[in-house]
Amino acid sequence: MTKTGAEDITWDLTDLYASPEAAILALNELRPTVQSFRDAYYGRIEGMVSAELVNMLITYEDIVDQMGRLYTYAFLWWSTQTTEPTAGKFLQQVREGCTALHNQLIFVDLSLTTAPEENAMAWMNDPALEKWSHYITLRRSERAYLRSELEEQLLAEKQMTGVQAWTRYFDELMARLEVELDGERLSEQEALARLHDVDRDTRRKAARAFTRSLQAEMPSLVFIFNTVLADKASEDRLRNNESWISARNRGNEVSDGAVVALVDSVTGRYDLVQRYYRLKAKVLSIDDFADFDRYAPMPRSDRSWSWREAQNLVTESYAAFHPDLGAIVDQFFNRRWIDARLVAGKRGGAFSHGAVPSAHPYILMNFTGQTRDVQTLAHELGHGVHQYLGRKQGPLLADTPLTTAETASVFGEMLTFQALRKTIQAEDELLPLLLSKIDDSIATVFRQVAMNRFEDRIHTHRREKGELEARDFNNHWIATQRDMFGDACHISEDYSYWWSYIPHFLHTPGYVYAYAFGELLVLSLYAKYQTMGSSFANLYMELLEAGGSNYPHELLKPFGIDLNESAFWQEGLTGIEQMIEEAEQLAG
Repeated sequence: MTKTGAEDITWDLTDLYASPEAAILALNELRPTVQSFRDAYYGRIEGMVSAELVNMLITYEDIVDQMGRLYTYAFLWWSTQTTEPTAGKFLQQVREGCTALHNQLIFVDLSLTTAPEENAMAWMNDPALEKWSHYITLRRSERAYLRSELEEQLLAEKQMTGVQAWTRYFDELMARLEVELDGERLSEQEALARLHDVDRDTRRKAARAFTRSLQAEMPSLVFIFNTVLADKASEDRLRNNESWISARNRGNEVSDGAVVALVDSVTGRYDLVQRYYRLKAKVLSIDDFADFDRYAPMPRSDRSWSWREAQNLVTESYAAFHPDLGAIVDQFFNRRWIDARLVAGKRGGAFSHGAVPSAHPYILMNFTGQTRDVQTLAHELGHGVHQYLGRKQGPLLADTPLTTAETASVFGEMLTFQALRKTIQAEDELLPLLLSKIDDSIATVFRQVAMNRFEDRIHTHRREKGELEARDFNNHWIATQRDMFGDACHISEDYSYWWSYIPHFLHTPGYVYAYAFGELLVLSLYAKYQTMGSSFANLYMELLEAGGSNYPHELLKPFGIDLNESAFWQEGLTGIEQMIEEAEQLAG
């Protein structure tokens, strides 16, 4: 592919450890520390006075930080070389070591959960414990779903050879996947990038070739998916979870009602998807608009970006909103916290790993020089600055639930999109950019909710009817996709296999609605930013710095947002409709 300048953009992991050998040494040194902690506090937490609990939590946070640092390093080390056996062996060694340590520490959360109510109330009312009050509240809210210490240890131990092993196998399988196209052997990322090509025949052939590669791996993929579905069903049964998504909603710290309101609002506006694809088919003069045309750009519309150009645009976008954000983004580039190169064996897609409060986040992406890569960079840097600012909450509350975790990432995309708009010199250049933005919004809101509906069907099928065959997965995928596309987009038989490469279904069941949550929330927040001006920026910074220190609905109160109201979600959907209306006017 064309050189972009990202070929040498690799992260520097020495801020975590100098080498895998150093990490293993640190793991071995941590074992007696954990044993001493257990000897000191086991069986005592439930009856502690506040001052004792503060000391225990400070020591516990330090241990959690050290364990997180170990796992982060091993995972990031493996992520850029997933097909290298030594990297996989190192990751597994650290996983097993950290799981053994975690099992010795399970008693902490169990003790906080089962402590007498009068003791818990005394803790919660003591200003000395205010920093950890939300953490204690969350632990106690899990009382009905946690098991005994031995049972929790067994569940954690079996995960290493269960769901964690299968998701690692999936990642390595997809990293090895080769797509044969016109005599070339492409990676998953390179093949999918061609779906954004201006030439329709190139898109069609890329989609066909990618499907053939998925079909070749279908027996393995079907088995992996069935195994993970069965594992999820057994854990939900053992923990008495009400449904396949109940644990995810609790983890996201949102009510079932808020999620239902979101899903119902989005599925109720599938007409916007169909309206948009009819417009896009007209703009591109395609009579038989198909699934492989969804991300087609307008002719001569997508410029190529160098890494340096992308860096400058995104950094300036963040700095213009708030200088502190610009300074944090600078660190990601200048201190080598990003790995953006395309290299064999590297994980596909993109992510920002929050690491631990004593370190800093790291970003992985695969930069190909397209405008969508600029937006991806902006997206992951949004996660990065959120994780960086949330570190002040400490190891137990720095991480946000998935719902609000997408807020800063999507907001960063919006800032960058608005900056891109300002670079447009002629009105006829605006339509291609606007279509690209709507493509992203459709994918982030409607496609993710359609995938949530697919997840709902396959989890229900596995629990009620047993294992799924490939055709069962295909049928559920096509049915939920057709609900969204209607007759505005022809769905080919090839597309029926495209559920099988999406990692979120395996790594984090129930995750995907969080993308729609974040996008619609940001559309509403951005509208408030346009009316509030600079005062909004300071409120927004406070939101990011809060990390996971309170429930999302509490953190959003200063913005006048009620997540349980369908009217709130309709606000965000109206924002998408307005973009479609603007595109229709430009196209007309």
